[in-house]
Amino acid sequence: MNHRLVEASHVRGHILHLRFSDGLEGDIDLADELDGEVFEPLRNVAFFRRFEVDPQLRTIVWPNGADFAPEFLRERIRISA
Repeated sequence: MNHRLVEASHVRGHILHLRFSDGLEGDIDLADELDGEVFEPLRNVAFFRRFEVDPQLRTIVWPNGADFAPEFLRERIRISA
């Protein structure tokens, strides 16, 4: 089943709290995933915080076109207790 990202909020640094359409939620630290030209600007926390949940893609996106697939995010999420 393809569950979509429905909500995201900034926790601190490069950590986001995510909630998916099936109720799965938790934190993800993306600091180690910011390699490559499109992700380099996200190393700046002020720019990183400019993410939003794209209503069509249903994942997080940034103004420079960077994004992460929802499946990638689900695999790496630390589930909230």
